[in-house]
Amino acid sequence: MLLDATDSQLVLVDYQPRLMPVIHEGSLVLANALRLARMARLMEVPAWGTEQNPDKLGANPPELRELCRKTLSKMHFSAVADGLADWLRPPARPAGGNARSLPKHLQKSPAAPAPERGMIVIAGCEAHVCLMQTALELIEQEFDVWVVTDACGSRTERNRDAAFDRLAGAGAELVTTEMVAFEWLGTADHPAFRDVHALIK
Repeated sequence: MLLDATDSQLVLVDYQPRLMPVIHEGSLVLANALRLARMARLMEVPAWGTEQNPDKLGANPPELRELCRKTLSKMHFSAVADGLADWLRPPARPAGGNARSLPKHLQKSPAAPAPERGMIVIAGCEAHVCLMQTALELIEQEFDVWVVTDACGSRTERNRDAAFDRLAGAGAELVTTEMVAFEWLGTADHPAFRDVHALIK
């Protein structure tokens, strides 16, 4: 199965200033997160951010925050425990129809719910803590989870790689920033191709 931009959402977990300096290859991890967020904007993929205990660890970089629709402040390591899954699901629509004036068989059907974007492309830090716990809980909530490995980091490679092993075993797809880019595009004829290609060159 390939990623589909029209069925995707992007979640960027905890790229905070007091955390990133100790992350293995932290500058590359953050650069790839920014690439993902810029690609998401070009491809009209909703992007969401999270921040772990921002009073202590600081806010995500402003350039990342502005590319996200909203940023969730959280205390749990899993963002799902603080409400992320509610952001990723469309709001329920009220039933339609006019019960006062028409018999039931002539009333309008309730509006169909907005289509759910069930492919969650996720990246973040630390890979073996907040990123992994969030991804595992999204899998439990029946989202399809795609972990962008080159935009994830931990303080040590061992912890990062252990997280990837566990996530793959739980059913997450492991991808890279370029894989996401070309799968979201689908074709070199895509109107955003030049701009997206420029981001990954």
